[in-house]
Amino acid sequence: MGKDSEYLGEWADDESAHRIGFYLIPGFSMIAFVAAVEPLRLANLVSGETIYSWYTMSRDGDTVYASNSISVNVGTTIDEVPQLETIFVCGGIDVHKHQRKDFFGFLRRQAAHGTGLGALCTGAHVLARAGLLDGHRCTIHWENLPAFTEEFPDLEVTSELYEIDRKRYTCAGGTAAADLMLNFISEQNGPELAALVADELILHRIREKSEGQRMGLRTRLGVSHPKLLAVVSLMEENLETPLSAAELAESVSLSTRQLERLFRTYLKAPPTRYYLRLRLNRARFLLRQTSLPIYDVALAVGFVSASHFSKCYREAFEGTPRAARRGIDTTAMTLPFGVPEPESAPPA
Repeated sequence: MGKDSEYLGEWADDESAHRIGFYLIPGFSMIAFVAAVEPLRLANLVSGETIYSWYTMSRDGDTVYASNSISVNVGTTIDEVPQLETIFVCGGIDVHKHQRKDFFGFLRRQAAHGTGLGALCTGAHVLARAGLLDGHRCTIHWENLPAFTEEFPDLEVTSELYEIDRKRYTCAGGTAAADLMLNFISEQNGPELAALVADELILHRIREKSEGQRMGLRTRLGVSHPKLLAVVSLMEENLETPLSAAELAESVSLSTRQLERLFRTYLKAPPTRYYLRLRLNRARFLLRQTSLPIYDVALAVGFVSASHFSKCYREAFEGTPRAARRGIDTTAMTLPFGVPEPESAPPA
């Protein structure tokens, strides 16, 4: 919402309002952005006061498209925006390509003047590159966690829904942005106001940050067999150094034959093929959403041979890793039935 909005009405900016800027990076997450803005609007509504005002910003003040192709008419640029108390960087896809030194400098100057800095979804990448998360806890969307921690090994990165550490505010994105902002409102104006806002949003409660980003494996897979869930969890934890079928079976006191029967019954694929699917899905994400060299991506998902990685990737996605890096592979994953059994165990 900018100052020239015809919908500003009684919530027009004034000097007493806490001014918040939302810097929109092309491809930003619309759901995270809206989930952050709406609690501010509702805080004004239920309190009957102009507690918050907000500005949308971009590099040049032009329209910015979200990852869902919906455009937002931005109100201002970083050069024209008034003094802000808090700034949120709104990220989404391809945030690793946002390497603007002028924006980094703007953020550093704001931080030096005591402005709070936050990030929605993958916006934490920008704050980290600017050196503004050093010494602070932070979090990011679960898909980005492995690459983020590898790129910034000295940061204290968690897998929480959100983190509030002094004047640094980060969240995993999606609906977690609402939880972050409700806690932001509670911190500044008390839990009673935050609860009223949550009611307006039809949220039964404000989630604690430790409630986890992902639903449990049981729900995700739609199965409840404890040994199967234990093996899949072990696979997800060991994508870089894949375990053999024998090691996976031994971990749950089964034979390899029993393990294979279990996977075929519940997941319609042998364990080696299912494991390969997990690794290639991770590789595709790293290729499309990070700047890691292709060989490093192969290593990160347990392949020691670049040629074998490329072969498996082509058979899974009908496109090459290089095409994925250029963002032109659009074929859905064809596993578990479109990829041959790995040549050895572990499948790398």
